[in-house]
Amino acid sequence: MTLLPVVACAAAVTGTLARGAFSPNSRVFGRAIGHGSRNTRSIYLTFDDGPSPSATPGILSTLSGRNVPAAFFMIGAHAESFASIAREVAGAGHEIGNHTQRHRKLHLRGPRVVRAELEEAHARLVDITGRSPRTFRAPHGYRNPFVTAEARRLGYSVIGWSFGVWDTALPGAGEIRRRVRARLRPGSIVLLHDGDGYDARGDRSQTADALPGIIDDAMNAGFAIRPLSELLEG
Repeated sequence: MTLLPVVACAAAVTGTLARGAFSPNSRVFGRAIGHGSRNTRSIYLTFDDGPSPSATPGILSTLSGRNVPAAFFMIGAHAESFASIAREVAGAGHEIGNHTQRHRKLHLRGPRVVRAELEEAHARLVDITGRSPRTFRAPHGYRNPFVTAEARRLGYSVIGWSFGVWDTALPGAGEIRRRVRARLRPGSIVLLHDGDGYDARGDRSQTADALPGIIDDAMNAGFAIRPLSELLEG
């Protein structure tokens, strides 16, 4: 008896689970919204890991000056550290999403830890901003079945992304702008960062500096920057 079919089956299962865990838009562990309609020239700006004093105020100023909406996936602990900035985001009317309390990678965590990370962040964001998040994005996009179950229980739409540009590597504002411009397509959900997931005072000023050019490039290419809320379920 050959073991080849067993090995092949095990490899297929492992590959499927890996896609579910590490692909931000995989449906293996439930639906994640990774893009809007490809039939309209709309794009969606999203920012992870904030709020932070290095980038969020500058980003808010640019968005306000251009009358552009965005979504901010906040870490609960960072919102506690910079509550006034978190309230500014809410006051400007931008979408506020849950990005866990401590930016833990959730794909290898059990239900107790997953629940605590989402519930604690939810409570903190409600207390600080006065608004209840409707969206959740997992740190690094890493998920497992418990993540989806807890997100659904809290009434969240799970959000992925169409592309990121590794702005966390600090390649320079001009390069961040260039990378976004090169990858824009109809329906794109763009992943950027206004904070550092592991350092509340991490420097993300390059992303803030790149944003005016990103908006100019998108608009000059005929894209409308739309609120993420128009993609949400329910």
